[in-house]
Amino acid sequence: MGELKENRGLRVFQALLLFLCLNAWAPLWLAVRAGGPMAGMAWARPVILAACGVLYLLLLFTPRHRELPDKTLRRMAKGWEQLWLFVLSLIPAALFQGALAVCLSAPGLTPWGGILSWKVWLLGVLVLILGEAIFFWAGIVRVYVTSVQLGITLRVLAAAFGWVPILHLVYLGKVLSVVGEEVRFESAKQALDRARAQDAVCRTRYPILLVHGVFFRDLRYFNYWGRIPAALEQNGAVLFYGNQQSALPVAESARELAERIRTICRETGCEKLNVIAHSKGGLDVRYAAARLGVAPFLASVTTINTPHRGCEFAEYLLNTLPESQQQAIAGTYNAALRKFGETPDFLSAVRDLTASRCQAEFDPLPMPANVWTASVGSRLDKAAGGKFPLNFTYHLVKGFDGPNDGLVAETSFRWGQKYTFLTGEGERGISHGDVVDLNRENIPGFDVREFYVGLVSDLRERGL
Repeated sequence: MGELKENRGLRVFQALLLFLCLNAWAPLWLAVRAGGPMAGMAWARPVILAACGVLYLLLLFTPRHRELPDKTLRRMAKGWEQLWLFVLSLIPAALFQGALAVCLSAPGLTPWGGILSWKVWLLGVLVLILGEAIFFWAGIVRVYVTSVQLGITLRVLAAAFGWVPILHLVYLGKVLSVVGEEVRFESAKQALDRARAQDAVCRTRYPILLVHGVFFRDLRYFNYWGRIPAALEQNGAVLFYGNQQSALPVAESARELAERIRTICRETGCEKLNVIAHSKGGLDVRYAAARLGVAPFLASVTTINTPHRGCEFAEYLLNTLPESQQQAIAGTYNAALRKFGETPDFLSAVRDLTASRCQAEFDPLPMPANVWTASVGSRLDKAAGGKFPLNFTYHLVKGFDGPNDGLVAETSFRWGQKYTFLTGEGERGISHGDVVDLNRENIPGFDVREFYVGLVSDLRERGL
């Protein structure tokens, strides 16, 4: 149980039923008025129309895909199918109503021409428009509310061009394609997690500590790590977060992390932690281990797209931008974050990411031999593969640092006993934000949640 069971034949049959529900008035009108077995049976028409109404409501509200355990996914699948029923029933309905209009325009063309009236035809068209509109809006609202992969851009464009002939079909097709793939992918993902739930493949000996990078915080309602924590916990992981401030120099962030590590170990009774740290967070953890005495509390440290050897691009900006502009940017950021209870130092945080600073102060930091160390890196293959602002910074970073993930050079990632380099399918690549699922995007050839499940499972197999 758990994976989508898609029945295209049933969908076509339901579309046929929807077509009959919304167009039944015409054959009924003809049958009652044209003579034959139903002549004089005017009472049958409201009965059959009532039955069509009941059938319509059943098609609209009957739950589907009860095999899917997640309510949100069921609603998404239902909305996606309602949009398909809208398309599959509207096309023959439009042709049918067009044929009736021809009969009305040329009464001698068919035996029905003299029986129908424009008033009845117009009523039928209005019923069709209302019935199809209800199905369309029920479906589009469901997928807009539940889908993650539609994204803001496609939602806005589909809404903006939904009233433009031809373009509205193009964007409806895009919506159907994206949501359909999401339903299939997510249902398969949930089925996999349910099938291995008893194995608890992410139940490591020591808890996991997730450490964020610069300019972000661990927020309750918008998780920095996207859908990754839920996937890890579903597979048995015990998680904690670094909770360090968003923009401090490495030494200051490391002090906050050191205190956080000691607090977790003291309050939970665990001896050690497995740390997974993204971006600058990797430097913060390395500093805490080497200089602040928390190495005995660490079972492993895995850095994700961390600039171990720094960024030439950051150095260039600091050496090129006038001091006044630097202070203006830093002042704006610092003032904004102070309103949320932080004491940020924007410029110090950025300076600690420069190539000269990292290579002189942080890359040489030792890690005790009894701590398992690993690193992960990725690369964007083209600027368009990244979300803003990474699609903007990609070319700038490439000019100074070479191939990069939108912020950090490929040559800066490798560190520790094991190195993993990630690539996706095609020419998109994997950005600095993609590796922590910041945008909640399903990337072809790279399942970010499954990657982290594999990463933590590897720690478990190592006895960590």
